[in-house]
Amino acid sequence: MKKIIILAIVILASSCGDSFLEKRPQGQYSPDIILTTAGIEGALVGAYGLLDGIGTSGVTAWHGAVSNWIFGSVVSDDAYKGSDAGDQPEQTFLERYVWLSTNTHVYGKWRTLYDGVARANDVLKSLPKVTGLDDARKLQIQAEARFLRAHYHFEAKKMWGNISYIDDATWDTENPESVQIPNTEDAWPKIEADFQFAAENLPASQAQPGRPTKWAALAYLGKCHMYQGFPKGVPNVTHLAAAKAALIQVVNSGKYKLMEHFHDNFAAETRNNAESVFEIQYSVTAADGSSGNQGDELTYMYPNGPGGCCGFYQGSQNLVNAFKTDAKGLPLTKTFNDSDVKNDEGLLSSAPYEPYTGPLDSRVDWTVGRRGIPYIDWGVHPGRFWIRDQSYAGPYSSKKQIVSKAESGKTGNPRQTTNNYRLMRYDHVLLWLAECEVELGNLEEARKYVNQIRARAARPDGFVLTDDGKPAANYVVGLYTAPWADVTSARDAVRFETRLEFAMEGHRFFDLVRWGIAVPVLNAYLDKEKTKRTYLSGARFEEKHQYYPIPQQAIVYSTKGGQASLVQNPGY
Repeated sequence: MKKIIILAIVILASSCGDSFLEKRPQGQYSPDIILTTAGIEGALVGAYGLLDGIGTSGVTAWHGAVSNWIFGSVVSDDAYKGSDAGDQPEQTFLERYVWLSTNTHVYGKWRTLYDGVARANDVLKSLPKVTGLDDARKLQIQAEARFLRAHYHFEAKKMWGNISYIDDATWDTENPESVQIPNTEDAWPKIEADFQFAAENLPASQAQPGRPTKWAALAYLGKCHMYQGFPKGVPNVTHLAAAKAALIQVVNSGKYKLMEHFHDNFAAETRNNAESVFEIQYSVTAADGSSGNQGDELTYMYPNGPGGCCGFYQGSQNLVNAFKTDAKGLPLTKTFNDSDVKNDEGLLSSAPYEPYTGPLDSRVDWTVGRRGIPYIDWGVHPGRFWIRDQSYAGPYSSKKQIVSKAESGKTGNPRQTTNNYRLMRYDHVLLWLAECEVELGNLEEARKYVNQIRARAARPDGFVLTDDGKPAANYVVGLYTAPWADVTSARDAVRFETRLEFAMEGHRFFDLVRWGIAVPVLNAYLDKEKTKRTYLSGARFEEKHQYYPIPQQAIVYSTKGGQASLVQNPGY
């Protein structure tokens, strides 16, 4: 199912203009249109339309990108903002933890997510009045809309912690005050209820890619419990057992498997594959490049690499160091950052360079681009020639979101592609289950899940290869062959594997927060990285930074009777 459908644009003109806690523009469509069969189907497509995070009403695409490359990776130990010091300084404020409630990126994300909530509620509010649909179809529309509403609330919950949950009973397009809901009640139970309803009423498979199945709903329900599984860093076995119960159903369904090659999860040629549990569909239908992967457009190399702009989102040295392995191919979970993988920072692309020869996990070269390594089919990465400012942004390009030559430039824009974002994959499910099993005392089960992931990374036919078919680096990836003896080392192994598998995918910051370890991990990262990136000097991560500030404009718009409905997060 593609993002842009003309019918949906016409009948959703009002929702496209709606923003949380702002008055709705009047007279943009006839309310009766949405009550037809075609109208409600189009409204549902419109609710899907914001899954990619491409915002509305002046919100720029990268503010709300579903990939969360800014909010989940740049603010973590995975990535630098990139580009140069003068470009997008509001992103630099985020990277340095100078978080202001007036930051346009933060407000753009808020607006995009709550516009999505509004669209889902439009569907649910109107659905009972629609004639011409049988009960089975109505029930499926309801389940899909509740899944979408839960998704948008989930994304908001992990961003801000204290959020307003807005349902269709509350939502009233004619009454702006209907959305002025306090953010003092825990939204988790209502988000879970939406996913539970979706799991009970969605089909096991869908004819159109991009529509959720019951398995996607169960995976998301498990994810909800994972995000509640470590309050203040202490395992909550009730939530972890609930997560396991939901996730194991996804495994037992037999619907999913790991793809043979790690890169199959990022190549446009292998979209909607057997590993994908829920995938955000991109399409390019506008000549001005207003669709597709617009939210990730800044993350291409500059000025001479694929895309010709813009040099943002570059892997950190800390991240690349994490891919070092020992002689047995196992990660150095405690000592990985003691020394650096050699890089070419400070060298011209024309200068001689001898690459790092130590053992590495093969996933490193599908995650970042580094000098001397083939870069998909764009040639060997030349180093500085593809980097806007090495001294500021480091020597490592992003890679996972870059496509092959054949899949790039669909509208003449070399950065415009139809590659999808795999929001929920089977490898997520396996590693969440590994987390659960560790905390529930089943260390051998956890080890088996992790070894499934590592076995794929160890496949020589999945390595990055040179033109003559040889591994491009010294890839050494092994399995955990000895039983895990204690919970602490098992926990470390699972969490480290999670970082390696999902690096530069917008998850790392949120994982650190949900595990309750963001403060020590990120400050240790800053202590060393500030010696390489001087703009990080003085940056510190505090307890308050586990959640973003509620946007000031949202608080102002929430005022009712002289009192704001929204309460700012502590410390802002």
